[in-house]
Amino acid sequence: MTNRVKRLAFGAQLGQARGIASSLADACHSIALLETMSRSTPDSGAPNANVLSGILLMMAGMSILPAMDATAKYLADYVSPVQVAFVRFALQSLFALGLGLCFGRSVGSIVREMNRLQLIRGSCLAIASLFFFSAVKYMPLADAIAIFFVQPMILTVFSAVFLKEQVGIRRWCAVAIGMVGALIIIRPGTNALGLYSLLPLCAATSFATYLMFTRKLSGSTSLLGTQFTVGLSGIVLLGPLVLIASLLDFAPAAWTTPPMEVMPLFILVAAISLVSHGLVVMAFERAPASALAPLNYTEIISATLIGYLVFGDIPESSVWIGVALIAGGGIYIAYRERKVAKAQRATQ
Repeated sequence: MTNRVKRLAFGAQLGQARGIASSLADACHSIALLETMSRSTPDSGAPNANVLSGILLMMAGMSILPAMDATAKYLADYVSPVQVAFVRFALQSLFALGLGLCFGRSVGSIVREMNRLQLIRGSCLAIASLFFFSAVKYMPLADAIAIFFVQPMILTVFSAVFLKEQVGIRRWCAVAIGMVGALIIIRPGTNALGLYSLLPLCAATSFATYLMFTRKLSGSTSLLGTQFTVGLSGIVLLGPLVLIASLLDFAPAAWTTPPMEVMPLFILVAAISLVSHGLVVMAFERAPASALAPLNYTEIISATLIGYLVFGDIPESSVWIGVALIAGGGIYIAYRERKVAKAQRATQ
């Protein structure tokens, strides 16, 4: 499918972009309301209901994330991935502040939630977004997300090395199986995906680092405080890159003024980011990570559907084999995490 056809397929939605962004802004309003409600509602009343709501929130968040990636892929025809990522984080921080003001929070109360580790965590997410937006510019959306899902395996390695968590032989075997799945998708030594396949791998590594910090900082800030800090980290990290690239006239990262008709899509990217990550944060507040981890693979299904409908991308059979191995490894790791957690609770 040519770029012109892609633009026509995606461009058919441009007239509705403002309405979509408005709907997502309403969803942001609902997220802020849910955050307020969750603070006043005890968790002990119905633990099974809490887990179920966490699962549903996780599925919703992961299902709409590929819409952000698809929009970023489309915008990459007009501006650099660096600029797309920068504008995403800038608007995300403004949305978080605006929602905070709507719900009686002062700017100072949100800003005071920041600390050095929060900014480092946000920077890791900004780097992951930069790599992934660059990946989808050059790769089919489903392929990029399939490679990205080596992230649970990378997180397992990081947990063992940096957090000194105990990782048994069976989980190491699951990690190895997932890595084999990634190699099947990437097919090193061929021209199938080439060096571009390293971009989602770098994104997965950065995102695993982000999750490692998230484990450490869980519960230390509010939902809106987290969103604002993440957005500010992206501004601080990516803003100088765009400025320097523009001064040096380095096209792959320099600022480009996009056509007015695509401007609502930048709002759409930021709104989807705010909503989807907000849903995921709320899911982790209601259900254990071991129950939610397998649901990450919902994103592959959504990405494949969007990639086909918008860009006409159909994954090859080898990609599905690789996805099955990666998903199998990730689900087994989640199973082991749950089993270990149950054993620890039984001994307490």
